[in-house]
Amino acid sequence: MKRFSLLIIIISLTIFSFPSNGQNKIDNEPNEFVKLSMKLISAVKNKEDYQKYVDEYKALPLSELAQSLDTDEKTKAFWINTYNAYVQILLSEDPSLFEDRGSFFKSDLINVGGEMLSFDFIEHGIIRGSKVKLSMGFLKDPFASKLEKEFRVDETDGRIHFALNCGATSCPYVAVYSAHDLENELDQIAKQFLQRTIRYDENEEEVYVTTLFSWFKGDFSEQGGVIGYLKKYDCIPEDASPGVNYKDYDWTLDLGNFTELK
Repeated sequence: MKRFSLLIIIISLTIFSFPSNGQNKIDNEPNEFVKLSMKLISAVKNKEDYQKYVDEYKALPLSELAQSLDTDEKTKAFWINTYNAYVQILLSEDPSLFEDRGSFFKSDLINVGGEMLSFDFIEHGIIRGSKVKLSMGFLKDPFASKLEKEFRVDETDGRIHFALNCGATSCPYVAVYSAHDLENELDQIAKQFLQRTIRYDENEEEVYVTTLFSWFKGDFSEQGGVIGYLKKYDCIPEDASPGVNYKDYDWTLDLGNFTELK
């Protein structure tokens, strides 16, 4: 009986003495601002108090933030986490905001360093590198603001469309992204999302894919477009050349869809 009790104590100490994989991931992130974004989205995911992180966001020194996010990896990790966290926060607090989606994405609802920013600004201005929203990814905005230019990425990365969650049923799942392992994480989420959502009919030589490929066609062009992405992430055979069909996007509000990345 004593041996059994001792074993239970040892197991309990082991469980509570070591941080979870998620906490390890945060601890291993060297950039303090990316780490803050990871803490925010993790708190939302784990249904913890996130208000202290929201307050930290409001007090961020913007010039220091811009200087610190000095690579596309840091920029994407910080702003993807920020975008996803605030979608969950704002729509959980007031689901009626989603009734007018156009207004929701265009309105300045997110306080970063005292600047009120919109989801559109974060997605199309910063994460996509000043792409005109309705240009399918082929036009860069010549009227980008000074703030946008300070923060935006240098190169557009199509995989970000498999990482951003806008609150709808057809959106990708939400994960926690780091800067130091972002390449691996974006590959994971792209493969996970595509393999979960595509349907390949080998007999008819047709493939049915997310309409994100159509909306942002230019963002995917440098990697071979739809077919290039599907082959890269093992969704169709390497020698396949199917016709491409775009599925309807389900805009039903659906929050809390989180996933783990290795």
